[in-house]
Amino acid sequence: MLPFWTSFLIRTYAWLVLLNPVGLVNRLAQQLGLADGPLPLLYNEFSVVLGLVYAYLPLMVLPIYAALERLGPQLHEAAGDLYAAPRVVLARVTVPLAMPGIVAGCIFVFVPSLGNFIVPDLLGGGRKVMLGNLIQQQFLTARDWPFGAVIAVAILLVMLVVVGAQSSVLRRTQEAADGR
Repeated sequence: MLPFWTSFLIRTYAWLVLLNPVGLVNRLAQQLGLADGPLPLLYNEFSVVLGLVYAYLPLMVLPIYAALERLGPQLHEAAGDLYAAPRVVLARVTVPLAMPGIVAGCIFVFVPSLGNFIVPDLLGGGRKVMLGNLIQQQFLTARDWPFGAVIAVAILLVMLVVVGAQSSVLRRTQEAADGR
């Protein structure tokens, strides 16, 4: 939760400083003998993915943690008493009961990452275009507001479909848990 106490922009700039060719990561890699010269850690897909994972990982972990916290140890004990292997307990008990948290985490990550344009701009150097960047370019650079609006509405419709699918999955999971 600590990263949420600082600004998203400041956290992204921190990655910019860390991944820079003269930044901390490169200097450490060179001092440890892992690299002869600066590693290309910035302005590529790796840096964009790293920035997005860092930004949205708590949004995925927290709902899953909340769903797993609700599960009592009695479920695993009962499965063990019935001679279920640990992987079977994970596949048939833990994951299905944690599914609402998994789906909620996916939605919490999917929705804001679709509109993210800061991370690809700063860490990708503007070379990696995501939907948020495309919308920003249409509104601010190309001044093609109708096309930007169409993309934004299309994203909104995709999000509505995803949220509807989430509702359906959660309803089926609840019905299965209730034994219907």
